[in-house]
Amino acid sequence: MILSATSVGVEGHLVRVEGDRNPGLPKFLVVGLPDTAVQESRERVRSAIRAAGFFFPRGHITVNLAPADLRKAGPGFDLPIALALLVQTKQLDPAVCAEKVFAGELGLDGTLRPIRGALLIARAARTEQAKLCVVPKHNGPEAALVDGIQVVAPQTLHQLIQYLRGEITIAPPTPIPPAHHLPTDQDFALVRGQAQAKRALEIAAAGGHNVLLVGPPGSGKTMLARCLPTILPPLTEPEALEVTAIHSVGGVLPADTPLQLRRPFRTPHHTTSTVALVGGGSLPKPGEVSLAHHGVLYLDELPEFPRQALEALRQPLEDGVVTVARAAQSLQFPARCTLVASQNPCPCGFRGDSQRQCVCSSRQLLQYERKVSGPLLDRIDLHIHVPRQTFSTLRIDGVRSEDSASIAQRVAKARKLQQTRFASVGLCTNAQMQQAQVAAYCQVDAVSHTLLQQAVDSLHLSARGYVRVLKVARTIADLAASESIQMQHVAEALQYRSQPVFG
Repeated sequence: MILSATSVGVEGHLVRVEGDRNPGLPKFLVVGLPDTAVQESRERVRSAIRAAGFFFPRGHITVNLAPADLRKAGPGFDLPIALALLVQTKQLDPAVCAEKVFAGELGLDGTLRPIRGALLIARAARTEQAKLCVVPKHNGPEAALVDGIQVVAPQTLHQLIQYLRGEITIAPPTPIPPAHHLPTDQDFALVRGQAQAKRALEIAAAGGHNVLLVGPPGSGKTMLARCLPTILPPLTEPEALEVTAIHSVGGVLPADTPLQLRRPFRTPHHTTSTVALVGGGSLPKPGEVSLAHHGVLYLDELPEFPRQALEALRQPLEDGVVTVARAAQSLQFPARCTLVASQNPCPCGFRGDSQRQCVCSSRQLLQYERKVSGPLLDRIDLHIHVPRQTFSTLRIDGVRSEDSASIAQRVAKARKLQQTRFASVGLCTNAQMQQAQVAAYCQVDAVSHTLLQQAVDSLHLSARGYVRVLKVARTIADLAASESIQMQHVAEALQYRSQPVFG
């Protein structure tokens, strides 16, 4: 019996690989709910064993992957299946495989190829108190990020067997050091004008709030959104490991980046399906909203996304998690990200523009506005109008804007205040506050209370909208290093809550 592991959602689960051989007509059968990739391992294993200098057994061969009720997916079972057959035919001593977890895809020449979810496999090995975790060489640095488990990363099946027999040694892979904020080619200093939008994005970065940018084509909405990650605090080490695990399972971890060092910035196209956006499928995988965990999800041309896909975002934006329910099991993918959406004010893009005349009919305007539902807009904290820029603000020899580094310092101070405030409840930002925290930390004075009452009546705010205004006001107060929420903080938060109106 050989130990292996597989990823289910964002968790690793141990799998026991058992091999058996009986006389009879040649047949190679894999059981235990294997998918197509696992079924095809039969031919890869057959060729790899021969390439490594061993003989492939004849007769009726059965490989069982236990537990039988857990769906097995991916080519990572090639290596443990090969070892199980070598042990069953007494070409390999079973003692050298004991208390070790193996995972890897085999090439026809016996090379070990990279797999998804190596970080989760190493975690599963540590949980089961295994002495060693064996993954392909390419996945070695990723698996080595897990403390408390020894990792070996051979290049070939033959090299692994030599290592298990004690004939050679393999140097352990070197883990990547803790994450640091990396330089980027985007900077708020390159954005001309748009002071209100920059201020709103600073508030969004400080409190983890969602933003909607509305403006004509070419006003700088995309550039503003791409600059948001430059003012976010660096990933902490636990956050970096969490992001790396999700990206590894999703198959988007860069080949040269075992540890995800930068906050994710995901920009799916507006033709993206519901499953691709929020996750799922027959074998559930994380979607774009989960791949943006601890980072930014940017939806350009928001009304052009399928209505069903946008509505599926309502739960992740509220709870910070995606629940994928299937008949056999229910999985959860973390999805605590900042949503930044942008759109034109109308189909032609020039509604309310002082330079261009809108040519859309009333019917077209109504249909365009209905593409995004009210409940989804209610979950967006900051609604910002991004106007067309004048030549005076576009001049490259004009006054240089404040750079991202300066803004990031204020964001970091506000985030530190929030971490101290929520240390006992495990929250990170004001946007994550539940009703109990809002009641405790978002108290306002009598003047602010009157202002809020008037705003609720005039802006027709829902209960959710009212609470989100208080959260934004708390963030604005944190940026001002104020212990209490003042009237000016509430007034600014209300200014961002009212949706832009175009003439």
